[in-house]
Amino acid sequence: MSRVYTGKGEEIFVLQIEKHYYQGTGRRKVSVARVRLFPSESADFLVNDRDVQDYFGPRDFLHREMLLPLDITDNMGKFKISVHVRGGGIVGQAGAIRHGIARALLDFDDELRPALKKAGLLTRDARVKERKKAGLKRARKRPQYTKR
Repeated sequence: MSRVYTGKGEEIFVLQIEKHYYQGTGRRKVSVARVRLFPSESADFLVNDRDVQDYFGPRDFLHREMLLPLDITDNMGKFKISVHVRGGGIVGQAGAIRHGIARALLDFDDELRPALKKAGLLTRDARVKERKKAGLKRARKRPQYTKR
């Protein structure tokens, strides 16, 4: 508990609760990831209550991409990571997890902002699939031109 003084000569006791985890929300394409970082010596990484290797399979490049914020800020192995992600495919989900980890690290320590900002990890990647237009086969693919 800490003591807070008001302007009227009164004092109020405020209960301060220490956080058990740090969280961030990441987005990429149509994927949304809720990331929670628990300070821990074990570096467990769970995605939708499954191990990350089990969820994403043998795609090491996605695993490295997701852990990039921890690598840049020298926090590798200091957190147990729990992620709930939905929507999109595996690449979009991996990008959403990376964005969420970067935001959760800011919740942990705001001093990490310059390093994360310089690496471009705090900016949401706004590229999404372009909509299909009328008269075209896809967003830009046109039907084959016939002269006669």
